[in-house]
Amino acid sequence: MEDPSMEREPPVEREFPPLYAPTGIPRWDRLAFFHLIEKLKIQKRTGWVDNDIPNPESISDHMYRMAMLAMCCSDQKLDISKCVMMCLVHDLAEAHVGDIAPREGITSAEKRRREEEAMHNIVHDMLHNSPAAQQIEALWKEYEERQTPEARFVKDLDRFEMAAQALEYERAHNISLQPFFDSSLPNLQHPEVQEWGRDLSAELEMDRKARSSLKEDMTDASSSKSGPNNSS
Repeated sequence: MEDPSMEREPPVEREFPPLYAPTGIPRWDRLAFFHLIEKLKIQKRTGWVDNDIPNPESISDHMYRMAMLAMCCSDQKLDISKCVMMCLVHDLAEAHVGDIAPREGITSAEKRRREEEAMHNIVHDMLHNSPAAQQIEALWKEYEERQTPEARFVKDLDRFEMAAQALEYERAHNISLQPFFDSSLPNLQHPEVQEWGRDLSAELEMDRKARSSLKEDMTDASSSKSGPNNSS
């Protein structure tokens, strides 16, 4: 997860756990993969952790909502079934390497290398290059390469979902997460997702105005209570 608000922080050393050592027995290696997926359920998205969001979403939380967003798209030119599956695998490598943030000082090339190693471990060592493994690998590579309409659409969902989550955290914790909107909504490319983005921006503006008005009302009320005509 990209965290535009934290790039000023000094690099933080990350220790990567070793990749899975296969037993050579397909059923046990496959079961190990099933357990590996749990890490996506419990690992929190780094950008929210770095912004001190209480109990932030997990990686799989993010991917699940993306899949649901894909199902809501009305573009008949897209293979929506493929998009849903792509949403569910696009961050799969993070089960091994975690959600790497810019502040960690890891280059894009190094991040890509580690994620490719992680996917090779999953596809070949855990799933033994089965038909399911080949499909997972193909979907992941297609997303990473961004050469198809489906891959570009799913990237838009990645951006939009992050912005939607940022709005929800702003609302819940009365904070500003503007860098997350700045790095996502202006970059949307698919017309339908752009429309969703405009709706989200309008909602964000209304939310902020309501919070600002409430804050002003509370300030006025506090001032009137402490004024000279209200002394005890």
